[in-house]
Amino acid sequence: TGTCVILITPDSERTMCTYLGIAGKINENDINYKSIKKSEITFLEGYLWDDGDPQKALEKAIEASNKVAMSLSDLFCVERHKKKFLDLAERKLDIIFANEQEILSLINSEKIEDAINFAKNKKKNVIITRGSKGAISIYNNEVSECKANTDIKVVDLTGAGDLFAAGYLHAYIN
Repeated sequence: TGTCVILITPDSERTMCTYLGIAGKINENDINYKSIKKSEITFLEGYLWDDGDPQKALEKAIEASNKVAMSLSDLFCVERHKKKFLDLAERKLDIIFANEQEILSLINSEKIEDAINFAKNKKKNVIITRGSKGAISIYNNEVSECKANTDIKVVDLTGAGDLFAAGYLHAYIN
C-alpha cells in the first residue's frame, strides 16, 4: 500500500505528497489482459506511469485495450513524463482528462485556446477541468463548456478529478 499526505487550504485546494508504495511496483504479471480485452474502455492514471516495470505494464494494457482513457493526474506527473505523455496523447489515448494547468504544460502553452486546438487537430476527446471556471470538452471538433456550480461550499477537492472522470466515462459509455 502507499501513503499520501494531503494539505487542504481554506480555499478548498489541496496539496498532495504521494508515495505509491506497492502500486509503484506494478508489472506485466499484474495486468488481467482478458478483462481489458473485454472492456469497452481502460482508464489509466498518470500517477502510476513510472519508468521500468510500471510503464511496461501500462503500455501492454494500452495495446490490449479497445479504447484508452487517461488522467494526466498531476502537474508533477506531466512535467516528469512530458515527452511520453505527449506521445501517448497524440498517438494512443482516445480520451484525455486534465486540469487546465496540466494540459497547458503538456503542450507548452499558456492559452486555453491552444489546448482546444490541440484536441481538434489531433482528433482527441479531451476534457479539461478548470476549477471555478467549470469544464470544457472537445470531441469531434465540437467544444462544449459546462459552468461550475457556484451555489455549493466546497470543503475538500481531494478525489474530485477522479469522480469527475468516473461520471464522464459512465455517461460516455451509456
